[in-house]
Amino acid sequence: MSTRVTSLVLTGGPAALSARLAQLAGVLAPPAARVALAVPFLKSGLTKWSGWFHVSPVADFLFESIFRLHILGHRYPFPMPDVLAHIDAVGEILLPVLLLAGLATRFSALALLGMIGVIQLTDPSGWANFHLPWAALALALMTFGPGKASLDFAIERWGRQGRPGWR
Repeated sequence: MSTRVTSLVLTGGPAALSARLAQLAGVLAPPAARVALAVPFLKSGLTKWSGWFHVSPVADFLFESIFRLHILGHRYPFPMPDVLAHIDAVGEILLPVLLLAGLATRFSALALLGMIGVIQLTDPSGWANFHLPWAALALALMTFGPGKASLDFAIERWGRQGRPGWR
């Protein structure tokens, strides 16, 4: 056991060690949650483009022909599939990038939670392996915020220091 851990255990006991671990987790967990939620959406979003602001034909095909909303035991086509394909493609790039930067984190998590809901209605079989953990991460980020290693925290801190233009 290292000297630092030994001194923590001997001087402060388990309560002090527990407090230190909680403090460390409080710093590491928010960025880890942001990355964990952003990565699958960003990877999916990158497959939806075939050029600068050109949604791939595959993405259009998926929304027009393959994806269906499963509601009350029936399958319904998406309304305006071409528009939804564009919205989805932009959202799957923009929202994860905002999450990774820790900018507009709570809004980005809320928007991704909405997307997760639509994904759940489109593919109900993925609830346990994908949708539930993603939704839990989004809810945690909405509840606890982006953490100290984020642009949201830096902007808030800068604003509290009374900089001109922030009042």
